Amino acid sequence: MDDERTTSGRARRRAKPLDRIRMEELAVSYVARFSTSAGKLRTYLQRKLRERGFTEGEEPDLDGLLHKFVARGYVDDEAYGRAKAGDLAARGYGARRVEQALRAAGIEDDLRQALEPGEDQRRRAALVLARKRRFGPYARPAEGDAEAQRKLHEKRLAAMVRAGHDFEIARRVIEARDVEELEEWVAEAAEGYE
Repeated sequence: MDDERTTSGRARRRAKPLDRIRMEELAVSYVARFSTSAGKLRTYLQRKLRERGFTEGEEPDLDGLLHKFVARGYVDDEAYGRAKAGDLAARGYGARRVEQALRAAGIEDDLRQALEPGEDQRRRAALVLARKRRFGPYARPAEGDAEAQRKLHEKRLAAMVRAGHDFEIARRVIEARDVEELEEWVAEAAEGYE
């Protein structure tokens, strides 16, 4: 039977199996709605193929379809990678988290390396996170005994490392005395010296 029952008891039609035209229409619809990479588009189409199947006797040509979309400019891994890396850095994520997100999106190794943030971008992203989460000189004065302050310090360091920042960068931000010191530190990297 082509119908399934939903939790409310109503019949729900099963989606028709894909053919080449429907698969291309799905792909066009996906890239029209979302900025994506070739890897993410491949994953989406593979999931749809698992869910719906394929009507024709042969396997669908995913590689050919992806190549066609790249050639037409519908999918551009470099543009997607730049936008994704820039967005994550602007939100305060470190280089490791940026690299993980690009890897998950199926961006090739050489392109991921080319998009790796420079030292000034790494420091700027750490500053953004510190400001947003009120770490380092942006924090309220710590209350409690020395043990409570130490635990809070460790907790903040761990949060910055989880956000993808190198330990040394996280430590420098958390232990900074004031905002001006951090801004000078970021400016030094932008000028090319430490």
